[in-house]
Amino acid sequence: MTFGNFKVPTPINEPVKMYAVGSPERHALKEMLAKMRSEVIDVPMYIGGEKVFTENKVKIAPPHDHQHVIGYFSQGDSTHVQQAIQAALNAKEDWKNMAWEHRAAIFLKAADLLATKYRAKINAATMLAQSKNAYQAEIDSSCEFIDFLRFNVQFMTDIYSQQPISSAGIWNRSEQRPLEGFVYALTPFNFTAIAGNLPTSPAMMGNVVVWKPAFSQIYSANVLMEVFIEAGLPAGVINLIYTEGVETGKIVLDHADFAGIHFTGSTGVFQHIWKTIGNNIAKYKSFPRIVGETGGKDFVMAHPSADRKALATALVRGAFEYQGQKCSAASRAYIPASMWEEVKNYMLADLKEIKMGKVEDFRNFVNAVIDEKSFDNIAKYIDRVKKDGVEIVAGGNYDKSVGYFVEPTIIRAEDSQYLTMCEEIFGPVLTIYVYQDARFEETLTLVDQTSPYALTGAFFAQDRYVIESASRKLENAAGNFYINDKPTGAVVGQQPFGGARASGTNDKAGSALNLLRWVSPRSIKETFVPAVDYRYPFLDAE
Repeated sequence: MTFGNFKVPTPINEPVKMYAVGSPERHALKEMLAKMRSEVIDVPMYIGGEKVFTENKVKIAPPHDHQHVIGYFSQGDSTHVQQAIQAALNAKEDWKNMAWEHRAAIFLKAADLLATKYRAKINAATMLAQSKNAYQAEIDSSCEFIDFLRFNVQFMTDIYSQQPISSAGIWNRSEQRPLEGFVYALTPFNFTAIAGNLPTSPAMMGNVVVWKPAFSQIYSANVLMEVFIEAGLPAGVINLIYTEGVETGKIVLDHADFAGIHFTGSTGVFQHIWKTIGNNIAKYKSFPRIVGETGGKDFVMAHPSADRKALATALVRGAFEYQGQKCSAASRAYIPASMWEEVKNYMLADLKEIKMGKVEDFRNFVNAVIDEKSFDNIAKYIDRVKKDGVEIVAGGNYDKSVGYFVEPTIIRAEDSQYLTMCEEIFGPVLTIYVYQDARFEETLTLVDQTSPYALTGAFFAQDRYVIESASRKLENAAGNFYINDKPTGAVVGQQPFGGARASGTNDKAGSALNLLRWVSPRSIKETFVPAVDYRYPFLDAE
């Protein structure tokens, strides 16, 4: 075997395509959307390199057109969970022993495939099955996931290059070993990039993975697996299964070789998983790594010195892009009374122009929420607001006859502790609390203490002393804190993403911190001329 001290290509953030009228990317995406919409595909599970089909077929339909079928996926059962675990363990020895530069090459190739050959396909899949408009799909399923792959390769090499100092006559070395056993990746519907990153980041570090996506994300997960396979990922390294969550969890979390979980989802589910791991702790070969990003009740707070138009734009984009279904979406806002009317009018003017409908019509800024369960939950909150007589500034209507459409809704609550100020809704609902300008400091405390979550938050002001003070007082209120910007849109390599409190373990996807969770270091000390006499000089007689 030959060796070299390899340097990987320097990563840069993938440029975002704009899909302007007449652009080649717009034409290619429109063409792909029409093609994929016209087909009905049979989506298999991927276990040990084999495509696995079952008789239990589950319909895949666009949330914005729920009677139109674009495919069926093969739902698995407990036997498939066990098969996936075994397939992962069977692949482990060869995968962990593969030279790191060859692992890196697989994921760099996957990134290039997504940037070129598969760009239109992964975007179209995300648009159709997850109801994202063209721009939201582009920044997610293309750009963000490409960035995850390329930057994680760089972070991997940085981690491997970190070595201890050595004294004279000694060579100290540090190895980064993959975890013993398999990693379980449990991924959400709302970001294809997250669904791709959660299994690939542990795999990149030499681990083998059992991956269970949200059912509503399976359509685009299937495209990701096509990319991984074409990139050369060996059989069994990532095993993709479509099984019920509770049943899967019982088997995975009870297995002696369970080595860790990479999770994005609800706080309640994550807390249950953590508790189950604790109860089973004596069964495992090692203490499992628990990495999770969970809920949020993300805030925007403005000081009287804030730019009104910038604030209004951040609220409209932050609250209503992708129907408020981002973990980071603006959900509660605190606005000084002195600027409320002006900010409100700016937002109402924007909402008057915003169109809602199917993703195939590129004029639509807002599309459908993900499924009927989500629709019904959001509608329940809006109905409660109406029943309580709380002011609805804009929106407040919904309809699921064709698709799961909820109007962008702005609520003004007189009570800072009203339920829509406190509870996670995960939809296009923004609640405003208008505070008296003189109560700015008191309101900062409200922002910090109202929610158990601490994922993202934004603060608007032009006064630098105020910005400095608010940054300190809100230091634990958000893992990603934005100054004069919306609380969404974290970029890999620029704003590593994650929150604390009830929002997760804050292991920062898009940074080396996350990759460090998927390795177990070994320190090696080699002495070139070892001692041959037990005696030390202090033992000598005077």
